[in-house]
Amino acid sequence: MTDEENTLKALKILEAHPELTQRELAAELGVSLGKTHYLIKSLVDIGLVKLDNFQRSNNKWGYAYLLTPKGIAEKAAITVRFLARKQNEYKRLEREIEELKSEVEGRAQSGGR
Repeated sequence: MTDEENTLKALKILEAHPELTQRELAAELGVSLGKTHYLIKSLVDIGLVKLDNFQRSNNKWGYAYLLTPKGIAEKAAITVRFLARKQNEYKRLEREIEELKSEVEGRAQSGGR
């Protein structure tokens, strides 16, 4: 997964579940806790996410990771780029599949040679 894909996935997850801990987010992303910490720090540093305190039910203070307006806009922009990349990949795979089908059919017609 690319850094941009990790960023998009993290922004989507945090938008839906701002109360997640970094450990929980790491599990959702399928990356290490250290990488998650680095990702969150960079998202905060560039202004896509802000930290907000909230009180959990067990009376401990935790953080909520809230998307900023800039974060919401960047999430949309990354989504557009990701979609375009995946559509191009899909078209390329369709062409490759057609070429492989033609190759297999050609071999079948020539008796497997």
